[in-house]
Amino acid sequence: MKERKIKLLSIADAKAFVVEAMKCDFDVDVFYDRVVIDGKSILGVLSLDLTKILNVRLHGESAEFEEYLETIAPVEEKIA
Repeated sequence: MKERKIKLLSIADAKAFVVEAMKCDFDVDVFYDRVVIDGKSILGVLSLDLTKILNVRLHGESAEFEEYLETIAPVEEKIA
C-alpha cells in the first residue's frame, strides 16, 4: 500500500483524477483528516474540500497511475 499527496485545483482536475483512478484494478482512497472517499467516485471526490492537500492511498501498484499522481502533486512535494 502506497500513499501520495495531491492537490486538485479545479473540477476538471477532479474529473481527470477519477478517470485515471478508474483505470486501476485496485482500490484508490482519497482522504484528509477523518474523511475517506472512494477515488473512483466523482461525487465523492467533488464532495472533498479541494482547497486542501489530499492524501491518496493505493491498494495496489500501477506505474502509469503513479506517474499521473506526480503531475498533480502539491508544489512543495515536487521540490522536496
